[in-house]
Amino acid sequence: MGRRRSEPPGSTGPTEPAELAPLAELRQRHVDERRPLSAALEAALRADRRPGARAILEAVARRRRANRAEGQRLRTMLRFETALWEGGTTYVAGVDEAGMSPLAGPVAAAAVIFPRGARLAGVDDSKKLDPCERERLAPLIRESALAFSVAFAEVEEIDRLNIYWAGLLAMRRAVAGLSQRPEQVLVDGRRLRGLTIPQQPIVKGDAKSLSIAAASILAKTARDARMMELDFTYPGYGFARHKGYPVRAHVEALQRLGACAIHRRSFAPVRETLGLPPLPPWPVPDDARADPDAS
Repeated sequence: MGRRRSEPPGSTGPTEPAELAPLAELRQRHVDERRPLSAALEAALRADRRPGARAILEAVARRRRANRAEGQRLRTMLRFETALWEGGTTYVAGVDEAGMSPLAGPVAAAAVIFPRGARLAGVDDSKKLDPCERERLAPLIRESALAFSVAFAEVEEIDRLNIYWAGLLAMRRAVAGLSQRPEQVLVDGRRLRGLTIPQQPIVKGDAKSLSIAAASILAKTARDARMMELDFTYPGYGFARHKGYPVRAHVEALQRLGACAIHRRSFAPVRETLGLPPLPPWPVPDDARADPDAS
């Protein structure tokens, strides 16, 4: 009769509990795919002394800390909206623009109304996000919003009004395009003259309000898409890459090819290329600055 084999007395070698799936499979599920870890499975992993089990637990712990931090960030980003919701205001729109400084192309604006209590992880000032993250978040914002709208002010309007007023025009158009009329509008940094809806300018609002941040993402991605389309119509300038911003490659292309139809004639580098004299300074609008108390 064969003798049963057993571990040597005092053996401390790593063991794999029978109820655990292979560690590679657990890592795939709970680290790569970010599935929740049950209490029973977590206890089993804690009892498993293999380095791979500890690595899974450490990765899950890091994710939980990041989720808690993101939850706190979102609560902070919603403080303006939450105060209005709790005060009985249901439809709060955040408004922002994109494309004030490029030498070419339109300025874009967007308005977003979220449902009460909305929490969309990752939404932040579009300038803090890379293009891939903005493109990932844009459809999520559109799906989560009660209403959203994107609008433009074209190059001819920029040159006729100046870029400041053209930006305000695009933002007013975005608000007007909402399928749900807002009861309150949160604006990034400026006051929308002529808007009959109550509004609150917030200095650096795209970093302080979730609705404004979401609007900044929609405005930025919409304008980027427009500039990529315009790159086919006006090849050679690199609009698909730099989106009309005054980077070195764009300035060199402007000097080499001259200005095209979508270059802003009211901007100094374009005027220099065309041999036009500088424009006198635009009058500073009375409402150019938001109320600092709103920050």
